[in-house]
Amino acid sequence: MHAHVMSHARRARGRALPLLLAYPLLAIAGALTHRQAFSLAAIVLLLSLLLWPALRTGRPVPWLLWLGLLAGLAWLALHGLVVLALDAVPVLVNLLLAWLFGRTLRAGAQPLVARFIEAIEGTPRLAMPGIARYARQLTWFWTVLLGVQGIVLAGLLLCEVPGGVLAALGHRPPWPLPAGWVQGYVHAGGYALIVAAFVLEYLFRRWHLRHLPHLALPVLLHRLALRWPHLIRSRDGAR
Repeated sequence: MHAHVMSHARRARGRALPLLLAYPLLAIAGALTHRQAFSLAAIVLLLSLLLWPALRTGRPVPWLLWLGLLAGLAWLALHGLVVLALDAVPVLVNLLLAWLFGRTLRAGAQPLVARFIEAIEGTPRLAMPGIARYARQLTWFWTVLLGVQGIVLAGLLLCEVPGGVLAALGHRPPWPLPAGWVQGYVHAGGYALIVAAFVLEYLFRRWHLRHLPHLALPVLLHRLALRWPHLIRSRDGAR
């Protein structure tokens, strides 16, 4: 029974991946063509994917939340403000992830990366020389990177011309930035940076901890995809 549930979960994630990849394409299309329909489709798709696990339970609260969010998006669409809501998504994603990593760095908590290692490779892995210390350092790395990127993205959206927040409020940005460049980085480049940082960190880890065995990158990604939702939903990182 457990194996059947796990297999079903893997198939569901496999079906969701192409839809998730469609999100940045729709977001960029909306930004470059200035057609609100693309932006609206992108944010509805993202919200639906994020809430789908809860919606599948059939409980009324997730469905009421989803319908409420759709109603809010409809209001934004009527007032031509969907693009602003879409632009805020990458900022909020980065800051939320930074908070998820950073909250586990408090005294008495287990760093989030250590929890990933424990779930993916087992508790004995954390006892190996240098692993626990590196896990804390890596949690700090992701906290800082994601936090800084969230702030940078907010700054880019403030200085975007045309369509930026300051320009929309009638102010000239101190550093005017082309809208096409800003939108490309906000909705695609920022995510590409996270992927590049993950791959480069993996390569550095293999060199830095070369005295230890390591999982192959495809195996690591597969196990991470299977286990990260449960770890993120955990309320604290304490042992």
